[in-house]
Amino acid sequence: MKSLTVIALVLILSASPLAAEPAPEENCNDANSTAEIVQCLATQTAIWDRRLNLTYQKLMSSLPARRRERLRNAQRLWVQFRDANCAYFASGEGSIARVEAGQCLLRLTSARAQELEADT
Repeated sequence: MKSLTVIALVLILSASPLAAEPAPEENCNDANSTAEIVQCLATQTAIWDRRLNLTYQKLMSSLPARRRERLRNAQRLWVQFRDANCAYFASGEGSIARVEAGQCLLRLTSARAQELEADT
């Protein structure tokens, strides 16, 4: 039943790309297993990632060429940092490493989305 609720939530939120998004880790505290926590974090990260990409595209279309190139470079470096940083957490021992890596991805992706939104 919880998976149907999560799917319904994702579908509702996807109808309006910049609708109010869930706060990082919201609802994941209700998960009953590590697998459910990891899936919840992945779902929320996907929502924030979509929000980040939409904001990035909006910024890219509104900036002069010089600033577009700087944003593109910064975003590429940010992605490299995020992936390397969260890979560190994923390399830990046990199932908690999967949760920590998921939390890392969610935390950094939501923060970057909000950072770019503040610039629009």
